[in-house]
Amino acid sequence: MLPTIETERLRLRQLDVTDAERLFTIFSDPNILRYYGMEPHTSILETQQMLAGMLEGIESGAVMRWGIVTKESSDLIGTIGFHNRAPRHRRAEVGYEIHPNYWRHGYATEALQAALTYAAQTGEMERVGAIVFTENVASQQMLEKNGFSREGTLRHYMRQGDRAHDVHVYGYTTNKDHADA
Repeated sequence: MLPTIETERLRLRQLDVTDAERLFTIFSDPNILRYYGMEPHTSILETQQMLAGMLEGIESGAVMRWGIVTKESSDLIGTIGFHNRAPRHRRAEVGYEIHPNYWRHGYATEALQAALTYAAQTGEMERVGAIVFTENVASQQMLEKNGFSREGTLRHYMRQGDRAHDVHVYGYTTNKDHADA
């Protein structure tokens, strides 16, 4: 079970099976997923299966994924969390998505800062990575604005549809004493 994290405008909370319908509106939207490395869901069943996998991963500790909820309306607007966790090496990758109705309001930044603060305070992660399609300029800018450094480019790293995509690798160090080590 993940703790609830409060920010000025958001609540990062445990996901629940009842979130499937709202998540379907996100994971079925081609505009949201165009840089995500997966095809849009075509049925609620796909979303329910994905959510069940997330919840199993959370339960086992392999994944940390919160639902992003606005305090104002209690609407679930997306998710954020850590995957590809390597506890022995104290690292993970961050992933996130926000419904387009909430883009350009700083919610992704606010959620990212809260998740990174949690990672630093718990000491569970010293390094957080991110994999971003080279075309996804908005996500790159958001990561850089929040202290991530571009570390390189991986050619033909992810496939979406019938096309291979290059990605940029980003890194963030929660232990600032060793940021340059």
